[in-house]
Amino acid sequence: MSVLFSETRAAAPVDTTAGENPEILAAGGILTVDLAALRANYKLIADALSPTRAAAVVKADAYGLGADKVAPQFYAAGCRDFFVAHLGEALKLQPHIGKDAVIYVLNGLQPQTEKLCADNNIIPVLNSLEQLRNWAALGKAGNRKLPALLQLDTGMSRLGLSEQELKELLADISLLDGIDVKFIISHLASADNVQSPQNHAQLERMQAALKLLPHYAVAFSNSGGSFMERGYHFDLARPGIALYGGAPQENAPNPMQPVVSLQARVIQCRTVPAHTLVGYGGSYETQGETRIATIAVGYADGWPRHLSNKGAAYYGAVRLPVIGRVSMDSITLDVSALPEGTLKLGSLVELIGAHQTLEQVAQDAGTISYEILTSLGNRYHRNYINDILA
Repeated sequence: MSVLFSETRAAAPVDTTAGENPEILAAGGILTVDLAALRANYKLIADALSPTRAAAVVKADAYGLGADKVAPQFYAAGCRDFFVAHLGEALKLQPHIGKDAVIYVLNGLQPQTEKLCADNNIIPVLNSLEQLRNWAALGKAGNRKLPALLQLDTGMSRLGLSEQELKELLADISLLDGIDVKFIISHLASADNVQSPQNHAQLERMQAALKLLPHYAVAFSNSGGSFMERGYHFDLARPGIALYGGAPQENAPNPMQPVVSLQARVIQCRTVPAHTLVGYGGSYETQGETRIATIAVGYADGWPRHLSNKGAAYYGAVRLPVIGRVSMDSITLDVSALPEGTLKLGSLVELIGAHQTLEQVAQDAGTISYEILTSLGNRYHRNYINDILA
């Protein structure tokens, strides 16, 4: 599938003049979320998938960026299908999107929450025969068919009916009495790697299962799958990380606009002589006279401790390596590459932005962009820009 890559751009920088609001200055860092980039990313995927419908995955508080702020932007861009992980997330999301939007709960329902879900017109994903029976029982008790998605495990071994459970269902299709199946759903485990043979194997399993079931619409592709050939798209795709600027596929240009930028405040600057130990455990020793800046972000803010003695911040285009261990509330940087006096109390350095992408941070930390994004804490000042709904 050919996709028109939009021009990438960094999320807009924050004005850090002396007249800055004290409430902004009171935070250790500034997390800027470009809502225009969110809308553009949704439209890019929706256009590429058409006529397949594009949903938006807004679980984990919209990947840590605030579902109450983010979901309305997707709705304004035309999205009407929203996926969360838990029923509690769905209930919190409902007031922030239009009444014609549909919310699906990926993890399905815990026992005794079925009525709460049905009464609020939320649609569960049924991942097991137990969840299916519980939902069907509520429907039959009310003499109605309750909408649901039915998940099949096509090879991820995480959620969905196993081959044995599917056989049991096919042997007694009356188990679906009381249920209005809106989509058959499954999840691609390796869609970020187009070359993985697991993708085709899962597609074959889905196609084989569909031949045995009554005709239903299908939801199959995630972010990576949305950029694979059309055979993976079916009727509904549910992109997640790509909407937030993350790369949908490995080893390929990222067509998504960056959504997040992150800056941290300088707390203190100092010059130390050679052979000075830095940070907890003295894990770093300076080799010569070194200028150090301590910034007001740490692992309590979601900046991984695995970035101790690796990774960096930036001031302009100048890379400032992390030295010593990442602490709970602070990080120490080698700023010797900057002219003395450049950084002062309150200065801002870039952690994610024009010079360091989300993927680069994740790679340095030995993790994935999802984890970096969803871990960003609530101590940052959050700056939402380009809000067309304001």
